[in-house]
Amino acid sequence: MALNSRRARQLMDATAPLLAPGEQVRLTSLAGVGSVSLRRQAVTAAVVGVLSAGTVMAAVTPRPLYLALTDRRVLFLDGNRGGKPGALVLDLPLAHVSAGASKKAFLGLQYVTHLAIAGQEQGLKITFPVQHRGDGPRFVAGVPARA
Repeated sequence: MALNSRRARQLMDATAPLLAPGEQVRLTSLAGVGSVSLRRQAVTAAVVGVLSAGTVMAAVTPRPLYLALTDRRVLFLDGNRGGKPGALVLDLPLAHVSAGASKKAFLGLQYVTHLAIAGQEQGLKITFPVQHRGDGPRFVAGVPARA
């Protein structure tokens, strides 16, 4: 499921001033960007469990960001935990990005891909949640493939 029409319009309005003349948006979506270590997940769960006497469970997830894939760049805007698109967080030219290692994850409910960025040792993990997992393959198809 793509973004609802109101969110898609808000994202297009937020990205419009960032676009170069003639640049076209090909895809908009919401995804978790980055990864959370197992250690951080375990520590968070333990602290919350102790503080709540075991009555509350906590989960740590990657940061939600809106993404706009254009014919030239990938733009990431603050996701405000699924609220209105916020400020520009990351701007990656397509010439410096390649996609690889894409798969369904978490019982097929999520779609995960890794972006390699020229000049960077560490890639960028992008997780499309269940409601946007169909955007994952479309996003990967719009990004150059890893050589």
